Amino acid sequence: MHGVCSCERDSRQLEASGPEICRFFGIIIRMFAEPSAPHHLPHYHAYYQKAAAVFTIDPVEMLGRDLPRKERRLVEAWAEMHLGEMMENWERLQSGRAPFKVASLR
Repeated sequence: MHGVCSCERDSRQLEASGPEICRFFGIIIRMFAEPSAPHHLPHYHAYYQKAAAVFTIDPVEMLGRDLPRKERRLVEAWAEMHLGEMMENWERLQSGRAPFKVASLR
């Protein structure tokens, strides 16, 4: 994940620190503000049980760690449906504003 996220820490710390954007089928989506790292790609973190992964927003692509195949597909499908909202949330966070919740996958 080098060059993508300055928030590489223990996944339990990450889960506790970033705002939750969405939750569906046991998957939690979080995004982190990185105002001192504007060169990083817009991205978000997905957590499922003890697994975690980082995805870019546009294009939707898994960059680091791993999720089970089924959950990875669910995250990718959800992200494709909410691309504009995810980019808006990224921009809000990077400018110091709170993100908004994004509808879950049903």
